[in-house]
Amino acid sequence: MPASAAPRRAAVLGHPIGHSLSPVLHHAAYAELGLNWTYDRVDVTGDDLGAFLESLDASWAGLSLTMPLKKDVLPFLDDIDPVALATGAVNTVVLADGRRRGFNTDVDGIVVTLDETHAGRGPAVVLGAGATARSAVAALAARGTTHVTAHVRRPDAASDLERTASGVGVDLVVRPWAEAGSTLGADVVVSTVPRGVADELVAVVPEAPGTLLDVVYDPWPTALATAWRDHGGAVASGLDLLLHQAVQQVLLMTGRRPSTELMRAALRQAASAR
Repeated sequence: MPASAAPRRAAVLGHPIGHSLSPVLHHAAYAELGLNWTYDRVDVTGDDLGAFLESLDASWAGLSLTMPLKKDVLPFLDDIDPVALATGAVNTVVLADGRRRGFNTDVDGIVVTLDETHAGRGPAVVLGAGATARSAVAALAARGTTHVTAHVRRPDAASDLERTASGVGVDLVVRPWAEAGSTLGADVVVSTVPRGVADELVAVVPEAPGTLLDVVYDPWPTALATAWRDHGGAVASGLDLLLHQAVQQVLLMTGRRPSTELMRAALRQAASAR
């Protein structure tokens, strides 16, 4: 399919950002859709974000955001999607008609990832309390889960998570990180903590675990994912989440749905080359 004549721009913002695989996904989608678009990595901090947004011209179609920009961007938006509002996190900004519209495609990405693994819809556990944990609670609610236990390393970080749970109709119980090993028998466990943090849980993986989504993807597999799979449980990685949230981002920015499988192939090739 020939590329369209009107070039548009998009980018992923963060600090640091050189490791991001988002350009691989978006470029694969643009090529398949025949779009003459570019998608770059741009190193932007929270202090620089406002000025960067003000500098964008009409050629810009959208932005992907990493933490902490997912929260920092909120005051600069004209419209915020209800899902993004409930989670207090925006990972996608659509730029059109002079307006900035914020979305959270991580939620949809988690839903699709869990659906792919045929995860159960009963009680779930979330490890962590940050933006991805809030997205996980919203995604679990969207799948019909009503009871979630969250294990947090910092009790003061739980208030935002509790607000999200209340907003999406989830009965949330917050427990200390030290007790995480006692609840891993839930239908679904979503680990949102940084690499290495969940390694200590390897020794307490249940004999018949359910589904684990570990949002870490570098390095992969994590120690927890390996132990989970060795015990017969279903495992999904941060690469699966990255893929499915990007599919939704492309749809929001371009108005067209790309091929998930073509994007998946491009992502796997890039990840294996690292």
